[in-house]
Amino acid sequence: MAHRRASHLYRLALAVAALGTLASGAALIDVLRGVSVREAHAEHLRLFGETLTAPAVNLAAAVMLPLAALGVAAIALGSRAGIAQVLAQHRFLRALDVVGPLPAHPEVVVVRDRKLHAFCAGYLRPRVFISTGTQHTLAAAELDAVLAHEAHHRLRRDPLRIAAARALCEALFFLPVLRRLTERYSALAELSADAAAVARSGGDPAPLASAMLHFGGASDSAVVGIAPERIDHLLGATPTWRLPCTLLACAAVSIAATALLAWQLGRSALITTTLNLPLLSGQPCVLVLAGVPFALAAAAMWAIRRRA
Repeated sequence: MAHRRASHLYRLALAVAALGTLASGAALIDVLRGVSVREAHAEHLRLFGETLTAPAVNLAAAVMLPLAALGVAAIALGSRAGIAQVLAQHRFLRALDVVGPLPAHPEVVVVRDRKLHAFCAGYLRPRVFISTGTQHTLAAAELDAVLAHEAHHRLRRDPLRIAAARALCEALFFLPVLRRLTERYSALAELSADAAAVARSGGDPAPLASAMLHFGGASDSAVVGIAPERIDHLLGATPTWRLPCTLLACAAVSIAATALLAWQLGRSALITTTLNLPLLSGQPCVLVLAGVPFALAAAAMWAIRRRA
């Protein structure tokens, strides 16, 4: 039951994210198609005998520009979040003190750590990791239940799913319902893995519950506490959660409005400008060319200072 609910919820989140991406992307493409950089189409001003250029937009373009800015922000934030998660995962895996495979479970990796850890990590090829503290503390039945729990995450590729969902949340920040759906999917993924572990134990929740007590009693602040909903689920309670209908309705209205504006105004949006900076001479600007080395030097100094 939790497995099906998690799948349905993840598909719903992906559908909302796909529609939001298409709507904002359509607005960005329409604005880019409406840009004209021909000198003949640019606005010209005469000041003290000098011909100056100035960009101009019509009403349709003025309405579309904020939507296009959302599209640019979505691309930038989504790319940054995705790259940051990949790099963080890579650093984390490289920092592990790997002992070797777990006896009788060669697909499980043992890392040297006295603290209790058991997790699934990796995006394209996820693997299950446990610490030596977990290996020596848990009984055989408890360890099997924990491994079944993490193996379910590996088979479902939950690390990749959650990372992708979080990147979409960062990219489509103007759709807060995605964050709620992602948080709920993460909770349902744990319940689904718990159900797989109980099934592996022949329907007996005691080994998993006992292992959860060990992890819950760990003094390490890095160990995430056991959610009360997981305890209730082991006791047979049906998880109760309602879809954020208000947020879903707001997201639907926002996406529909963006798509409608892109459809109606995108074809008539027009931005006339030149390749020169605004309000500078229509002739090739020597000042711009002269400022390029200074801009590069300033960028290099900023990067060095930030790195330091």
